[in-house]
Amino acid sequence: MNDWKPQPYIRAARDLGISQDVLKASVAASKAVVAINPSLPPILTLRHLSYLSGVSYHYLRRAVSRKEPNPYKIFRIRKRPSSDGHSQFRVICVPDIRLSEVQQWIAKRVLALGRPHSASTAFAPGSCLVDAAQPHCGSRWIVKVDVRRFFESVSEISVYRAFRRLGYQPLVSLELARLCTRVGPFSKLRRQRRWLRLAPTNVAKIRSYAVLRLGHLPQGAPTSPMLANLTMCEADADLTNLADAFGMTYTRYADDLTFSTNRNSFDRNAAKDLIKQIYRILGRFGLEPNLAKTHIVSPRARKIVLGLLVDQSTPRLTREFKNKMRQHLYYLEREDIGPIRHAQKRGFSAVAGLRNHLMGLAAYACQVEPAYGDGLKRRLKALPWPVIY
Repeated sequence: MNDWKPQPYIRAARDLGISQDVLKASVAASKAVVAINPSLPPILTLRHLSYLSGVSYHYLRRAVSRKEPNPYKIFRIRKRPSSDGHSQFRVICVPDIRLSEVQQWIAKRVLALGRPHSASTAFAPGSCLVDAAQPHCGSRWIVKVDVRRFFESVSEISVYRAFRRLGYQPLVSLELARLCTRVGPFSKLRRQRRWLRLAPTNVAKIRSYAVLRLGHLPQGAPTSPMLANLTMCEADADLTNLADAFGMTYTRYADDLTFSTNRNSFDRNAAKDLIKQIYRILGRFGLEPNLAKTHIVSPRARKIVLGLLVDQSTPRLTREFKNKMRQHLYYLEREDIGPIRHAQKRGFSAVAGLRNHLMGLAAYACQVEPAYGDGLKRRLKALPWPVIY
């Protein structure tokens, strides 16, 4: 897509007989967007977005008005049980075909051009798990904090502000925010004041847009990861300043916040003080820490960040990962077991699922320890996988 230029736009508008006032307003709105990033596409109206994305205007209007029935398919994925043994689930929201099309267009054409804070190490072009863990290698102390219901805690208002910072006009920013958020069930969480419209509905200029409940980022939408990063810019800046005050390094990988330091003066009391201030900053942005996943890693403790060992100068794979791969290969290479029986024992419905799973783990290993990962790939490819699996 070519960068927007005003000259051909003005010429075409004059040929169509567009009024001078409308043309000036359109050019001004477009210039505000390209001033942020020359490659950002100007979006002047919802109908303009319909033209750009190829999705029906009437569908977009119903979605923005929250009148489109069931635009998401909802299902739950079982998570690791909590510390008290209770089952936990992650709610996944998959948009329908038309909503997915416009969200993918927004993600690719708009959000991919946004600039998250430098502390953010996920959901950006070129981001890598190894690069995210690297800043914490060789640290004496590490403090890890996890955010509960990360996507679901990002409100429609925060998303609106993210689009405004990209230069889009207020009405367009509201419409984009509505297309990228979902109004969830009226739970205890959603009854809080921050999830309800405060302004009277009768003052709204577009009455159909005056919805009483505010939406949140749905986990499963293609726009949610990058929007979460953009909405966290201010929080990341505050957390970076906090880390600087403690002489620490701060990075965030989605909902995982990591602070590390080599300072000899840092101790457990300082770590507790740091955590209190982290919680305070998160609370200001409507985020809630997961208390069970807050960890203080002392100098003598095993240091793992994002599943990788960071006790040396470069991230490494954990012993548990290598043991798991060694066990898989042991059974796969045994003539009396092999791929078919091993897939059945491990609960895979097809051998292809097991093969794809292991090849994915090998590709992950190649990113962290290339020599070890290449060895895994060679052994996996040499296995007697059935022709039809």
